Amino acid sequence: MPTMMKAAIFVEPGRIEIDDKPIPEIGPNDALMRVTTTTICGTDIHILKGEYPVERGLTIGHEPVGVIEKLGANVKGYQEGQRVIAGAICPSFTSYACQDDCCSQDGGHHGHGYKPMGGWRFGNTIDGAQAEYLLVPDAQANLSPVPDGLTDEQVLMCPDIMSTGFAGAEAAGIKIGDTVVVFAQGPIGLCATAGARLRGAGMIIAVDGVDERLAMAKQMGADVTLDFRKVDVVEEILKLTGGRGVDSAIEALGLQQTFESALRVLKPGGTLSSLGVYSQDLTIPLSAFCAGLGDHKIITSLCPGGKERMRRLMSIIDAGRLDLGPMVTHRYALENIVEAYDLFAHQRDGVLKVALEVS
Repeated sequence: MPTMMKAAIFVEPGRIEIDDKPIPEIGPNDALMRVTTTTICGTDIHILKGEYPVERGLTIGHEPVGVIEKLGANVKGYQEGQRVIAGAICPSFTSYACQDDCCSQDGGHHGHGYKPMGGWRFGNTIDGAQAEYLLVPDAQANLSPVPDGLTDEQVLMCPDIMSTGFAGAEAAGIKIGDTVVVFAQGPIGLCATAGARLRGAGMIIAVDGVDERLAMAKQMGADVTLDFRKVDVVEEILKLTGGRGVDSAIEALGLQQTFESALRVLKPGGTLSSLGVYSQDLTIPLSAFCAGLGDHKIITSLCPGGKERMRRLMSIIDAGRLDLGPMVTHRYALENIVEAYDLFAHQRDGVLKVALEVS
């Protein structure tokens, strides 16, 4: 087995480059994954721009599909050569916060480690997935076998955007027949739209300003699409709901404008489910907040991880209830990742998700 590998490394704000790095040495509770396919996330762009700080020299990426190359001595129930994924969030299940998740009334989402976002390790606190090999910590809890017959691209969305988007729909508390609006139809917003459909929403309104994304939102289950370039979105949503407002609004962009609009279209007692990664302080306008008397709920979600979450997501795909394959709009080899980052960061050529073919 070789000792060195290619990896995408954060050099400084504005620079992520391919370089050589030693293949990780695993401990008894870890696994070494040979990555076959991965992708670029919007959070990686925040890292590239310096909006989210990580250590220089860190390997970026948190959405791995691959094959088990090597297992730690304590990891049972898996085989070398087995196709697996690992969630973008890979909690240890030993921290107070993670065990508190497990004990919560709703079953918990298993996102946190010893601090907020502590379960997000790949490409954050340890080397990530945009590389030929990946160390998966606490592998017993985090490796999930890929069902026979599913391709890498079919399960590529499970580690992050599918889990995150669905978490937004779950946190919104969508009931059968609810009216839901999803602000922004990027990859996570599209998955939130799909999640709202699977939760039984009666009307799903999708908001964006890119024609291709609005068309994809229809494929994911949106009943109505609104182009914010052409209409006053708040006014139109209130018109569509007879002035009542929506039961739930999901914000999937991370901007003051979309957050505020989501708040303004809520019915009394409605829920704003926030998925956006914000890079500036938010303010809550008095009128949109009904002076604090609107009985609104504002809730945020971190991408749920762990092998059971991944198993559930892949079972939806395996059963044919959802096809996220069309979201892969571009394909690059790992060695061309700098070009892929440039495309994705500047949102050219109708890009939604890039499949990075590693091996």
